[in-house]
Amino acid sequence: MPLTLEEARKAIDAAQKRAAEIGIRVTVAIVDEGGLLQALSRMDGAPPLSPQIAECKANGAALTLRDGASLAQMHQERPAFFALVSGLTRVPAVPGLGSVLIRKGAAVLGAVGVSGGKPEQDLDCAEAGLRAL
Repeated sequence: MPLTLEEARKAIDAAQKRAAEIGIRVTVAIVDEGGLLQALSRMDGAPPLSPQIAECKANGAALTLRDGASLAQMHQERPAFFALVSGLTRVPAVPGLGSVLIRKGAAVLGAVGVSGGKPEQDLDCAEAGLRAL
């Protein structure tokens, strides 16, 4: 069962609250289990490209069933496979810190993707969004 819009909003609010606490401005994307955008919110002053990157981070995580760090490892170890997978999706998968899977038990409901800070900061914010669920 996918997240509700209310749940997606709760995750976004928590991630953006964490960003404000650490002094950065980010965009947060929530995608469903198929990698389709469910909700997106860009903080005032977040980098102009951050919405696209946040969505691509979340999309890659959801479709490969891997968080951003695992996706980056896959990109490094199997670049040809990664390139093929990225070419099959609506938006390219962006590897690296800043995306986490949303799970309910063993089921993947989607993913949170964050962009706008340093990689570790993006991950911190994504995890804050996940904790809110």
